[in-house]
Amino acid sequence: MGTEIISGVQCTPLKIISHPLGNVQHGLKASDPGFSGFGEAYFSFVNFGAIKGWKKHKEMTMNFISAGGAIRVVVYDDRPDSPSKGLFGEWELSTQNYQRLTLPPKLWVAFQGVGKAQNLLLNIANIEHNPLESENCELHTFDYEWPNP
Repeated sequence: MGTEIISGVQCTPLKIISHPLGNVQHGLKASDPGFSGFGEAYFSFVNFGAIKGWKKHKEMTMNFISAGGAIRVVVYDDRPDSPSKGLFGEWELSTQNYQRLTLPPKLWVAFQGVGKAQNLLLNIANIEHNPLESENCELHTFDYEWPNP
């Protein structure tokens, strides 16, 4: 569910292959749209109702996948020449709504745990983490009202 279309953001449905010993959940292949190289993969836990963000990467392309629970991802576009400048986009990632959200650089991103169980977000990034290529700001910086989970 996207509240607005954010230029450059891709939402790709993913496959879950049922198996009696445990399911296989696809993530990202080099041949997939949105793949722009591999730098690192990491998991971020987010507690129910907790909100992490806002963060903007200047160079990193991120690929978000919910590896467990449910996570609301909100994106704000303040890129000067973007057709979606000034808009927010919102997506809920979960195994029930299994998809990969590809986020290009220069977008503000925050996310909230909306699942009652453990919420786990996987980011497959095209570059390794470098604190000099990102910036953070407080949640109240942008005029976005976070709904109750």
